[in-house]
Amino acid sequence: MVDSLGDSLDRALEGAFTRRIPQSAQAQMKYLVKQLKGTKAAAQALGISQRTVERYVSGKLKRPRQDLRGRLEREVKKRWQPQIRAKARKKAASTGGLVVSTRARFGFEAAGGTTDDARIRDITQALPPEYADKLFSAREEGKTEDQLRQIAADGLAQMYFRANNSRAHGLGVEFTDVERLEIEL
Repeated sequence: MVDSLGDSLDRALEGAFTRRIPQSAQAQMKYLVKQLKGTKAAAQALGISQRTVERYVSGKLKRPRQDLRGRLEREVKKRWQPQIRAKARKKAASTGGLVVSTRARFGFEAAGGTTDDARIRDITQALPPEYADKLFSAREEGKTEDQLRQIAADGLAQMYFRANNSRAHGLGVEFTDVERLEIEL
């Protein structure tokens, strides 16, 4: 299964972490309870009972099922090192930009009579800071995967296909059938 663009953005920010997340289920659960200010909120975030959270915190339960282990890790990563995450996001959105590496089907909307049929392409392209800012802002606002993909397609269209708007003016790019997608800061 291909990761979503939103997951790829989250993983790119996780690359900026200076310390590993807590490793044991007990330590992760304690961290989550502390961040959410209570066992009830942690239970709701994980979709389990409050009593189960209390058992992990006390150490009575040690090995969560695989699905719970994944949810627990995701929830901890979402909240881990918020200042580091914010600093990395700010740098990408102001000076650094980001790099999108993808294998996907790209098609074009161009003048009639051209042969711009969609085809699979491998593309690795740096996007300027304004696209990093648009992507992170849209992710925080809860935009859909299709909306995030459209922002990425606009950035790839401008920088890769139109060479920073120095050629192929008015070329619209369709970004579909994603096989691989990675984002780096």
